[in-house]
Amino acid sequence: MVHFVGAGCGAADLITLRGKKLIEAADVIIYAGSLVNPELLEYAGSSCQIYNSAFMTLDEVIGVIENAEQRKLMTVRLHTGDPSIYGAVREQMDRLKELGIEYDICPGVSSFCGAAASLECEYTLPGTSQTVILTRMAGRTAVPEKESIASLAEHRASMVIFLSVSMADELSEQLIKGGYSPDTPAAVVYKATWKDEKIIRCRLSELPKAVKDSGITKTALITVGEHLGNEYELSKLYSPGFETGFRKADTK
Repeated sequence: MVHFVGAGCGAADLITLRGKKLIEAADVIIYAGSLVNPELLEYAGSSCQIYNSAFMTLDEVIGVIENAEQRKLMTVRLHTGDPSIYGAVREQMDRLKELGIEYDICPGVSSFCGAAASLECEYTLPGTSQTVILTRMAGRTAVPEKESIASLAEHRASMVIFLSVSMADELSEQLIKGGYSPDTPAAVVYKATWKDEKIIRCRLSELPKAVKDSGITKTALITVGEHLGNEYELSKLYSPGFETGFRKADTK
């Protein structure tokens, strides 16, 4: 059996209870060494075989899993954050299906959630934004043209941009071109929830300089939008004049 486990966004105690139990029970762990906090490996048993996928190809990862299956061992494939976001898990699952190897998925806390906690922000503020866009700049991995940064920026929703901090100049330019004001609040969160986390707040037009001055070149996300500002409406859910299935409206 293979368990794809979301390692969470950084801090070792932000993994789910299920994920921790699977690591503790694993005979083999293949972890994304470039991003996963190595402290998580301390939950593994002393006899567990551990592989760093940062140095492996897809074929090598599948080879380790096949070998473990032949020996009737349990494998944990440990991915950063939640496997569903930039986790490259689909290609692994398809290969396992072809080989008749059973697997399941244990979700994890994505870095966009960890970043929101660190920033003390809410992406979906009433009257400000009710949509969160998770995306990335085109780099060595292409992005569909219909999902260009400028076209997504037209919505002026809360945006979280992964894997793009090294392209802050172009990112800022495209966001403004798409419709965000140069004065739109922005934030860079480096290694969200890790012990060496760093947060930078600025205006969108100031983003390139802020990133350059910080020296941050990777392992960070950028969030842009008025959800980082101070203007919003109170939720109707908790308004005394708003009736729900659990309480009557207070007409007084």
